[in-house]
Formats: sequence, C-alpha cells, structure tokens
Amino acid sequence: MRMNLPPNVNRIIHTLQENGFEAYAVGGCVRDSILGRVPGDWDITTSASPQEIKSLFSHTVDTGIEHGTVTVLMDREGFEVTTYRVDGDYEDCRHPKSVQFTRNLREDLLRRDFTINAMAYNDEDGLVDIFGGMEDLEKRMIRCVGCARERFREDALRIMRAVRFAAQLGFEIEEETKEAIRALAGNLRQISAERIQTELVKLMTSPHPELIREAYELGITAVILPEFDRLMDTTQETPHHFCNVGEHTIHVICAVRNDRILRLAALFHDFGKPDMKSIDAEGVAHFTGHGKRSEEMTRVILKRLKFDNYTLRNVCKLVLYHDYHYKTKATPENVRRSMAIIGEELFPYYIELRRADMMGQSEYRRAEKMANLHLVEQYYHETLEKGDCVSLKTLAVTGKDLIEAGIQQGKAVGETLEKLLDAVLSDPEKNTKEELLKLI
Repeated sequence: MRMNLPPNVNRIIHTLQENGFEAYAVGGCVRDSILGRVPGDWDITTSASPQEIKSLFSHTVDTGIEHGTVTVLMDREGFEVTTYRVDGDYEDCRHPKSVQFTRNLREDLLRRDFTINAMAYNDEDGLVDIFGGMEDLEKRMIRCVGCARERFREDALRIMRAVRFAAQLGFEIEEETKEAIRALAGNLRQISAERIQTELVKLMTSPHPELIREAYELGITAVILPEFDRLMDTTQETPHHFCNVGEHTIHVICAVRNDRILRLAALFHDFGKPDMKSIDAEGVAHFTGHGKRSEEMTRVILKRLKFDNYTLRNVCKLVLYHDYHYKTKATPENVRRSMAIIGEELFPYYIELRRADMMGQSEYRRAEKMANLHLVEQYYHETLEKGDCVSLKTLAVTGKDLIEAGIQQGKAVGETLEKLLDAVLSDPEKNTKEELLKLI
C-alpha cells in the first residue's frame, strides 16, 4: 500500500531517516488516509530523542517535550514529532505518571487506544500494522489495542472516544471493547469537564449522533449526562408522540443539520419534561412549562461542562422557545414579535429546530402544525424583505433622541424605547422618527 504523504511530512521523515533514525506518519492521519478522508493534521513518530529531533531542524517548538513531543515548523505549518515511548503507570485515569523513551516502534504502538489508530507508514517500509488495524477498518470495527480493560483503565477518556469514533466513521464497537466500557464507565468521573465537553460535541456533530443511544446503553451518559437517562425512562402518553422522551430527542437530533448550536439545542430541548410531567383524568400526559424548565437545566449543564458563553446563550434561547408557535397562530405581527424575542439571527435556527421537533412526533395533527410553521417561515422572510423593525437596533429613534425630546435620562429612556418597539412590532409603518416622537 502506498499513501500520498504531504511534501513536508515526507521531508521530516526523510531527514530523520537520513540521519539514522526510524520515522513514520502515525495514528489518525494514517487511518483517515486509508479511508479516503482528509486528515486534520499529521503526526510523526520516530526513534530519535527530542534533543536529536531539535538538532536536525532549524525551527522547532517544545510543545510537549517532557512526553517526547517537539513541533517542527515548516512553511509556517507545524508538525508534531514524538519520540517512541512507553507510558508508566496511570494515576488519574488520564495521564501516565512517567514516560520512558524507547527505540522500538512496536512498544510505542502498543500504548495507543484502538487498532485503527495504531498503524504507522512511511514510503520505505509501507504500512506497519502490528495489531490488525487494516482488518478492523475493513470490518468497520472499533477495537482496543491489546486488553480493552487495560486501555480504558489507563485513560478513561478512551471510553468516550470509542463511541465518538464509531459515530464519526459509522463503525461498530467490538464486543470485548463494549464489555470493558460497561465495566469501567464510572471512571469517566475523573475526566475533566472540558474533555467531556469536547467528546460530546464531536459525537453530536458526527454523521451518526444517534449513537448517543449506545452511550446510554453502555452506561456512559449515566456518568457524564445523567439527565439524558431520565429522558429514556420518561414515557409520553399523548397522541402527539409515539416514543419516550429520549427516543424522541434522538429523532430530533438526527433531523437537524450538522450544526453545533442546533445539535446541542436538539439534545437539550426536552430535558425538563421528566420534572414537568403530569397525567390528567383521562390518562393523557402533559408537560406544561417544560420549555422553561429545560432552559434552566440546559444552563446548569452547559456551565457544568464548561461551555463558552456564546454557546450557552444561543442554545439556552433555542431550548426555551423551541415550541413557541405550537399554540400561537402564525400572523405577520406574531412572527415579528417572536423574531424580537428569539432574535433575528437565531430565528432560522428556531424554525429548523421546530420542524425537526415535529418530525420526531407522531403523525397526529402534523400536517396542521407544519402548515402553521410554513406560514411562520413565510412571514419571517417577508419581514426581512420589507426591512421591518424587530429590534431596538433598527428602531428609528435612539436614547439620545428621547433625551433631546425631554425624557429624563436613566431608566425611563430604556422603558420608553421598549414601548416604542412594541408599537412598531404592531405597526411597522410607525417606525419613523417623526411618528415615534409623536407617540412620546
């Protein structure tokens, strides 16, 4: 097998080889090249020590030199070059207490997580595949290198990576690997929130986000997202639904396009339903107020997982208003008002999430709901085309105008602007400076 390595990767490998060292492209870049995917980055492994690497290249950065990693800079691009190593004991289910450099490629590959990530390549030797990575690629299988329990005890984050790789590649997880995950999922409690967040987002934005169901079945969500497990236990005795809240959520996640904000909003949109569930005298379930409760829970979870404020703000708003037009008739004014509440930029996301939410429900009254949403979307586009004001940003008067007109500086200015916006949302024709000053 021959791969087309980038010129700079070949230059680094050849430089190391010409000076008596072994060197290979290794890991995910080899896997992706075999699969016909474009690697995100290229990692190189070598028998040379960090100091020997540094002596051979004029521009290097000590990015992780204590673990044997030196970044070699070529044409303003960085390539991580890491010395073959053997990891010492793992103390925190994540990091080795020590590393020992070795001249043996097999020992280096043995410490890696999955067989498909434990292959190396250079043009001289071709593919080095000691642990059956090619066979597992052909079988579309995620399997640990060596003993699965040992690999997961070393680094518990590999538990989430197994499901994430399966979701990204459309692969199955091998049975022994699954059993090890079930046994050791609790070790994820020792992994940092930031790492959990990264893997959760990669799972949600993969081609197969429905594999969150597998994360649930393997006991992963019970540790990292126990709120999801409650969804899987919450039935929906209503003609509007055909499955439990968790399965409905999975349908919605798969029905929205692959966008980080949308997928996360789809994941969290019904998290409040277990808390808000009630059953009436006829045995019909109701979830009144679940949007507000879901937003409160989403805010807590996103903070717990250390999400940035931009994500928190937008996901929470979509969750809060995800069923805003469920019982609200679609009229131009109602759409303008909902645009003012949800935000002009976020409104298309709301429409997408609302449509996906309906697609995850039963056929009961679906045509009626879809027709209403179609009108919402139509009026939204008409509002944009007309340039109607839906926020204080495009109101024809400013706070300065109000002060000049005699409004006392302070709280009264903001309150007056809100009242004027309310008037303009009812009648867009009033959005002129002259008209609005008359209203004052």
